[in-house]
Amino acid sequence: MKWLVILGLVALSDCLVMIPLTKVKSVRESLREKGLLKNFLKEHPYNMIQNLLSKNSSHVQKFSYQPLRNYLDMVYVGNISIGTPPQQFSVVFDTGSSDLWVPSIYCKSKACVTHRSFNPSHSSTFHDRGKSIKLEYGSGKMSGFLGQDTVRIGQLTSTGQAFGLSKEETGKAFEHAIFDGILGLAYPSIAIKGTTTVIDNLKKQDQISEPVFAFYLSSDKEEGSVVMFGGLDKKYYKGDLKWVPLTQTSYWQIALDRITCRGRVIGCPRGCQAIVDTGTSMLHGPSKAVAKIHSLINAKHFEKEYVVPCNARKALPDIVFTINNVDYPVPAQAYIRKNANNNRCYSTFEDIMDTLNQREIWILGDVFLRLYFTVYDEGQNRIGLAQAT
Repeated sequence: MKWLVILGLVALSDCLVMIPLTKVKSVRESLREKGLLKNFLKEHPYNMIQNLLSKNSSHVQKFSYQPLRNYLDMVYVGNISIGTPPQQFSVVFDTGSSDLWVPSIYCKSKACVTHRSFNPSHSSTFHDRGKSIKLEYGSGKMSGFLGQDTVRIGQLTSTGQAFGLSKEETGKAFEHAIFDGILGLAYPSIAIKGTTTVIDNLKKQDQISEPVFAFYLSSDKEEGSVVMFGGLDKKYYKGDLKWVPLTQTSYWQIALDRITCRGRVIGCPRGCQAIVDTGTSMLHGPSKAVAKIHSLINAKHFEKEYVVPCNARKALPDIVFTINNVDYPVPAQAYIRKNANNNRCYSTFEDIMDTLNQREIWILGDVFLRLYFTVYDEGQNRIGLAQAT
């Protein structure tokens, strides 16, 4: 029966809602242009993994602590509105977190002053939930309070939607971000305790027939990317969707068989885990595996990043991620990106601090997702992948 539902989604229903996403300059690029990136990377190594597999994150009374999250590389943003009458915000639709939050007028931090902020007194449908929140990330902190209001995403309306309002935001990542806030699309288990996620609220209020959404991320153009709810548009992918079961229901986490180059295993030799994440543009992995790949592609360390000769983009082989017995090649043109401002070419592989002696884990960000159209099916706890058009 569930399979028929998915077929119905593919066939396009009247409730298909497509939200355009704009590709913007990432915080990484902004910091690099201003000469601030080297120090930032030194102070904030990527250690999101520290809490990814931890099941001990406690909820202290009146405060909710989030797993670490690094917003350095988010580049696709879309528009939503909150309140009555609606107040507009630019947000990242993030599959690596579960909460919705935006700045509030009560926040005087530099990061809030440079972004749009929500004014509760201007909304007739706003309610204060009377709960303080603290969200801690790899690149900064947000503290504020929990409210609820009407949230509109295109033609979809989520009434009584819980969301965070920041009163303080610390960290350069927030200061230099193009987006105002975050709309999380991961599972309820990592959301602020006592709240309902946006996707679950839309399903509960019959705004969408199934808790399913999909992303198409354009490669070079600013426009053309979309997140779709309530159906799938087949023009965005080729062939059939290959379904992959989740290995846990918090992040969108799957089993990764191996990583190869020219048929030789270069990562994940005994199978490992991967998180499919629209919230980063990079390919993150364990430091030893990433070092092996950098050696293979002759990448050189430069100001806390890795640079590669630009002519190598045409010569280097594909790096292949095998998932559920299906090969997903990532060509050098994708895993080496050219910066238009300094004409340098950078590796998109980045290591995760090995702060836990746990299973090998990778994070497949936008480098991977630009190549493969991705469906997130919360109802059946699986991800669908197909070659993007």
